[in-house]
Amino acid sequence: MEDQFIMKTGAYRMNNPLVLSLLFISLFGVGYFIADQGLLAVAALLVLPFAVFFLIKVFENPLVGFFSVYVVNFIALGLARYVLQAPFGLLVDGFLVLTFIAVFFKYFYEKFDWSRLNNQVVFVALIWFGYSLFEFVNPTVVSRVAWVYHVRGVSLYMLMTVILVFILMDKYKYFMWFIYLWFFFEVLGSMKGMVQLYVGLDPYEVRWLDVVGRSTHILFGKLRVFSFFTDAGQFGASQGHTAMIASIFALTTKSYKQRVIYIIVALFCFWGMFISGTRGIWGVLAGTGVFWLLLNRNFKLFFIGVAIAATVFYFFRYTYIGQAYYFVQRMRGAFDPNNPSLLVRLENQAKLRPYLALRPFGGGIGNAGAKAQRFAPNTFLANTPTDSWYVEIWAEQGVVGLALHLGLMAFILIKGSYIIMHRIRDPELKGKMIAIISGIFGIMVSSFGNGVFGQMPTGLLMYSSMAFIFLSPMYDREIAEKRAAGIPLMR
Repeated sequence: MEDQFIMKTGAYRMNNPLVLSLLFISLFGVGYFIADQGLLAVAALLVLPFAVFFLIKVFENPLVGFFSVYVVNFIALGLARYVLQAPFGLLVDGFLVLTFIAVFFKYFYEKFDWSRLNNQVVFVALIWFGYSLFEFVNPTVVSRVAWVYHVRGVSLYMLMTVILVFILMDKYKYFMWFIYLWFFFEVLGSMKGMVQLYVGLDPYEVRWLDVVGRSTHILFGKLRVFSFFTDAGQFGASQGHTAMIASIFALTTKSYKQRVIYIIVALFCFWGMFISGTRGIWGVLAGTGVFWLLLNRNFKLFFIGVAIAATVFYFFRYTYIGQAYYFVQRMRGAFDPNNPSLLVRLENQAKLRPYLALRPFGGGIGNAGAKAQRFAPNTFLANTPTDSWYVEIWAEQGVVGLALHLGLMAFILIKGSYIIMHRIRDPELKGKMIAIISGIFGIMVSSFGNGVFGQMPTGLLMYSSMAFIFLSPMYDREIAEKRAAGIPLMR
């Protein structure tokens, strides 16, 4: 008779024929998968335990998913240079949806103040997304598949991001974590850009240049640095955007340690902006600087800023100082009214004008510019470059869509400025929010020349920034309560 007190180990259970059969089938399946898919299968199996662990953490705390969205937002398109055919651009969608699912399960039973979503910036996002839905039935659309692919960056990301910010980012420390994550990846981008310029490109980046970017990123034998961003234009604009915000943070913080960190971030990003060779950065710098000066309502500072801007304009427009340096030549081209690039853009807009005069709702989202070549290669809009974010909105959504978009953005700037100036009492928080809204205006100005507004990573940063501004009165109350109780702000 079997001794019932003998401990049955895991090895003992292998005597069960059913367990042995399942183990054999599993090993056979894994072996076949590896033999069929090669190294990709091995990588997938190695990543699987970490993926399961990550999913558990996201459902425990959806903030993990929210911040992961921004990690992917920065690196996804850069990774696409190393793994061809991989749909890294869809990772943002996947992480956003995953975070929404985690939020749903977290607050299915837990009490949550849903009235927080009763906010004007949420309504703005809903209105803009609603108009995008209408564009799906636009009778002039050639490809509705293009709408499915491109409505994400145009309006869906805005709606999803704003909602998640209002649900999850309800504490000041979360806002600061977001800022630190943002600045970290921008500095990382600056460092990667410096490696490209001073050390050299890796084989995958050379291949990308050969296939896609050589005509726009190698000019007169000089490299326009693009880092791990989509292109040099997006890299330069994002670096300039961050440099200006970090600079304003440094001016408004009382902490010496934080001021040093912000200055270091600003210096890295200004250098990254410069080596990108992107002339559109002037819109970011001028727009951010002017809006910041206006909201500060310091006339002495305003006139100093105007004097500096006038000096910079005179230097680049009417002198040839530093002309021997390629990057100075590139920056100087932005001030030349006869610049060939500018003339081509104006010519393209002139071609679009009579075509769109008969189409007040445009040609449909995703149906204009180079990206439309995939879906409607033989159409007029697909073969006419849009260049600018606003020209793209005009071409795809018509004069009605452009007017609505500009009106909604103007509302956010005006109402956001009112909130900052009249509802925030803490001076440091007010300084940070002035920097954020000034950066929004800077990107809006820059988007007249380039399509940076809706591209990764700038798009999600813009939408989050809008939400943070409208959420800032909640942060202000929290800061006042913690300071009155002597509690550290980051606790």
